[in-house]
Amino acid sequence: MDKNSLSHTTWNCKYHIVFAPKYRRQIIYGRLKQDIGKILRDLCERKGINIIEAECCPDHIHMLLEIPPKYSISQIMGYLKGKSSLIIFDRHANLKYKYGNRHFWCRGYYVDTAGKNAKKIQEYIKNQLKEDYMSDQIGMKEFIDPFTGEQVNKSRN
Repeated sequence: MDKNSLSHTTWNCKYHIVFAPKYRRQIIYGRLKQDIGKILRDLCERKGINIIEAECCPDHIHMLLEIPPKYSISQIMGYLKGKSSLIIFDRHANLKYKYGNRHFWCRGYYVDTAGKNAKKIQEYIKNQLKEDYMSDQIGMKEFIDPFTGEQVNKSRN
């Protein structure tokens, strides 16, 4: 088992975190996805947080983080969401006027301890976009009308 150690402690604190932009603003978030990823990486680096796996999905972010025990999870989430919001609105000043005053992220977040499931969670985060894409493809077009059982005319869809 991979553990980290300080002078007098050994620790293994991994957290699965999910949070989303306010109102799931896909228009803004889609254009800034690369920049947001870089901002979050830089902020984690500053605090000594190890990003094991991360994925920017179309309307939310999944992260598997290894956080030192000197920080609480609520401290880190406040830090990541607060500082990243400020940086995003500083780098992209036009958003301030269009979308209000520096509130980029939703109020809440989801967090779960990884424990012994860290590998499974890492795999889940890695394949999240592929699974979302596949589920979207399944429901995109129906070739058979579910009510009549007849083949659907292509011109109607």
